[in-house]
Amino acid sequence: MASRILTDWRPEDPQFWREKGRAIAARNLWISIPSLLLSFAVWMVWSVVVAKLPLIGFEYDTDQLFWLAALPGLSGPTARMFYSFMVPIFGGRLWTTLATASLLIPAIGIGFAVQSPDTPYWVFMVLALLCGFGGGNFASSMANISFFFPKSQKGNALALNAGLGNLGVSVMQFAVPIVITLGVFGTIGGEAQSYVQDGVEKQIWLQNAGFIWVPFIVLSTLAAWFGMNDIASASASFREQSVIFRRKHNYVMSWLYTGTFGSFIGYSAGFPLLMQTQFPEVNSLQYAFLAPLIGAASRAGTGWISDRYGGGRVTFWTFVAMIPAVGGVLLFSSMGSFWGFFAMFMVLFFLTGVGNASTFQMIPAIMNKDVHRRLPTADAAARTRQAERESAAIIGFTSAIAAYGAFFIPRAFGTSISLTGGPEAALFVFMGFYVSCALVTYAFYTRRGGVLYDIEHRAGSPVAVAAGATRPRR
Repeated sequence: MASRILTDWRPEDPQFWREKGRAIAARNLWISIPSLLLSFAVWMVWSVVVAKLPLIGFEYDTDQLFWLAALPGLSGPTARMFYSFMVPIFGGRLWTTLATASLLIPAIGIGFAVQSPDTPYWVFMVLALLCGFGGGNFASSMANISFFFPKSQKGNALALNAGLGNLGVSVMQFAVPIVITLGVFGTIGGEAQSYVQDGVEKQIWLQNAGFIWVPFIVLSTLAAWFGMNDIASASASFREQSVIFRRKHNYVMSWLYTGTFGSFIGYSAGFPLLMQTQFPEVNSLQYAFLAPLIGAASRAGTGWISDRYGGGRVTFWTFVAMIPAVGGVLLFSSMGSFWGFFAMFMVLFFLTGVGNASTFQMIPAIMNKDVHRRLPTADAAARTRQAERESAAIIGFTSAIAAYGAFFIPRAFGTSISLTGGPEAALFVFMGFYVSCALVTYAFYTRRGGVLYDIEHRAGSPVAVAAGATRPRR
């Protein structure tokens, strides 16, 4: 459909943006967000499902359950490696449609598999890996949205797409415990599973954890196909995009984004089961949704701070704050205080959201400066296009690397509990990692002479410098 291809796209032109561009960009953003929300819901659905499997006759030990919670965190980032480059090759509209439709496979598969305790463990492992389709969608979604907005609004647009998309984890952890108690699909959805708790027989429909997403996935797929656009100037081959593997900032930012998003998605995957194993006397699953809700909301709501004060500075202070936050988790864990433990994790989730927004704001600013340094004599429009292509590819690649946190953090908790009886060893490792992230941010970006120092201190905003505002801040 040629009408869906934007051959003239100039978001940096104020008149074009005001008269035409803003409305098109907003439409694509608000179609992208529910698709990404559903992707996160399906990706992380095992974090709740695994906690219920023992109730209905699946005899798996704690380590096996942590493996099922962790496997989507292995396949999702791997999918992101490929998804990172798909939008410039296939177009954002087609790829978003296909990526959203692919969520039907694990959603329907889970719905059937949990209905029989005779389902082999390997089937659950395959389904857990297939949930990684949802994890992969983030890379292509963020790369796609980055092409639609001008530099002055890119940080906030990416924060909204990612932050509201991240809400899928919270929506899932809130909705699934409710829908599995209801026979919402009648006989079509299958029979209820019975279990005994405190001497009382109860029923759940665990298959609804998968089936509930199916109608929404279908609607979102149709919306992507009929409502989104491709940008002709964003087209690029894999070879053109693969230049990012020669950019050192690709790897530095992967390290930093692992500290923020890797923490958010890893804690989201492991936190419900961690609470249940450490505080079995508390009905902790009813509170689990609050953690990713706080992380997603802080990401969506704080992107403007980085646009105003600079992503590098916000990132640095975020990592500084995460170090004592982990210390607080360790303290209350040693005291056996559930509410203290829970509160400090809420602080951690809030900080990961702030850092998620700030790190993604950094990437376009870094690459804009880097491309202008490398191609000083090139046409300004050509430099801008190159910077946008490299930024989009790096955003996708860093999100792929960081998403491995969804695998390593639950596995770290499981291993720590197996070897030491508690999660403390894993938490000390995380604390040390945040120290390294703060040091890396300072060394590369925020110290005097760092890549972002002159941008963030002379004009107060990377966007202001990109627009030519170089006078000192007062």
